[in-house]
Amino acid sequence: MLRVRPRRGLVLLGPAFIAAIAYVDPGNVATNVTAGAKYGYTLVWVVVLANIMAVLVQYLSAKLGIVTRRSLAGQLGTRLPTPARIAYWLQAEAIAVATDMAEVVGGAIALAILFDVPLVAGAVCTAAVSLLILRVGDRRGQFTLERVIIGFLALILVGFVAGLVVDPPSGSAFAGGLVPSFAGSESVLLASGIIGATVMPHVIYLHSSLTTSRLDHRGEGLEVSRLLAATKLDVVSALLVAGVLNLSLLLLAASSLNGLPGTDTLQGVHALISSEVGTGVALLFAVALLGSGLASTAVGSAAGAEVMRGLLHRQIPLLLRRVLTVIPAIAILAIGAEPSAALVISQVVLSMGIPFALVPLVVLTARRRVMGEHVNRPLTTIAATAVAVCVVSLNLALLYLTFFS
Repeated sequence: MLRVRPRRGLVLLGPAFIAAIAYVDPGNVATNVTAGAKYGYTLVWVVVLANIMAVLVQYLSAKLGIVTRRSLAGQLGTRLPTPARIAYWLQAEAIAVATDMAEVVGGAIALAILFDVPLVAGAVCTAAVSLLILRVGDRRGQFTLERVIIGFLALILVGFVAGLVVDPPSGSAFAGGLVPSFAGSESVLLASGIIGATVMPHVIYLHSSLTTSRLDHRGEGLEVSRLLAATKLDVVSALLVAGVLNLSLLLLAASSLNGLPGTDTLQGVHALISSEVGTGVALLFAVALLGSGLASTAVGSAAGAEVMRGLLHRQIPLLLRRVLTVIPAIAILAIGAEPSAALVISQVVLSMGIPFALVPLVVLTARRRVMGEHVNRPLTTIAATAVAVCVVSLNLALLYLTFFS
């Protein structure tokens, strides 16, 4: 079995952590807290399943970039005819807008909680700081950006896990929540939102682009097989952290907030955490929410730029792109829409875009003429196909419940 020397392996960690920050964005906070507050431990299994699926999906995305030296969007851009490329880009751009909505709105809510900043001004601040984070990556390189994002992830980890230390959940109830079940049609809607917030379509595109250079000088002298071994460690480590964070949010809501009024907004959740768990935990929660919004919106912007570059073979200035994609989020806040409800709805929209990224990823990584000797093993393709079927089935159920029930 090929191994990566421990020190070299640690240096190779990073791309998956950039992807992982999108798995703990404000949309995840809203959907997981809502699920725990409304249905207790019922949807624990959905969070666990979604994170297991995410490990496989993100590994395949990174693998595609390492082996072919081309991103998923770039692969599609060379294979699709022009009309199909444009149509594909339009749906991906709609997903990018939904992503931005969740992340910018989440950052705005956090600033309102912490500093009483008006929501519109908070959205502008969140978008501006995300640009600064991306500038760090442009000037200092991907390795530095990875370390900045890992720092944000550590901050979020402290903030979201603190509540469980103060008020631990029930072990038996947690175990019961691992048994698949639903509690009515609205719980199916939330389950779809959780998967949409966990298996994020934009980071499926992004992760493949982060590995196309084979990690630059860090990967020099390493065979593709060794890079793939390091990538497995990277993905499992990053998404284990993301999974713990997602579970922590649901478990905190299930153990401390279940059945209480006011959990339908993040401001209300913060107030309840303050009264039920403690002001210190509430402060850490708000700081973690802010870090989540700032870091994830930077990652979302990078993903949107990669999709445009790969599918349209065009690139617009980052500032212009940032302004265009943030306008819908600011507009929603300006008209007085409930921001937390917008967060949950955005995650459902995201889940609709997953098949458009996931199905081509499974097909391409299963083709020997694309992947050569590193083509997926039959079991891997079967597992990835099962993930795609599960996601598509949930989306169909969601459409039926939304329009016909």
